[in-house]
Amino acid sequence: MKKLFSLLSIICIIAISNCSSIPENNDPILGTWVKNSSIADESVNRSSTTREEWIFNDVYLGRYQTYTNSNLTYYTDFRWSEENGRYSITFGDEQVTDVIVSLKESNDPEVLALENGSVFATRE
Repeated sequence: MKKLFSLLSIICIIAISNCSSIPENNDPILGTWVKNSSIADESVNRSSTTREEWIFNDVYLGRYQTYTNSNLTYYTDFRWSEENGRYSITFGDEQVTDVIVSLKESNDPEVLALENGSVFATRE
C-alpha cells in the first residue's frame, strides 16, 4: 500500500508541476530604447558621439549600455516595474540615477518621456 501511495504521490507532483505555466508579459515597453547625443570639441576639432541603450525584457529586468564612438564604455543591469502607465527603472549601480518615465505610443517613433515631458529615449 505504501508503494502505491508513493507512486500516486509522485505522479500527482509531476502532473501539477507540468500544468503550471509562466504568464506571458506583453508590456509595450519591451524592446530596445535609445538616446543618441554628440559633443563637439572645437579645441581639437573632433566630435564625440554617445549612445545610451535600455533593453527591457519580459521578466521585469533589463540591461543599460553606453557606447562612446561605437565602443562599449559602460553597462549595468536594471529592474523595471509599471504602475498606472508610469515605469520605474531602478539600476543596480549607484553611478546611474533611477528614473520614472511614461510611454508615449502616439508619437512616431514611440518615446519614453520623463515626468516633465522631455524625451528620455526613443524606440529603436
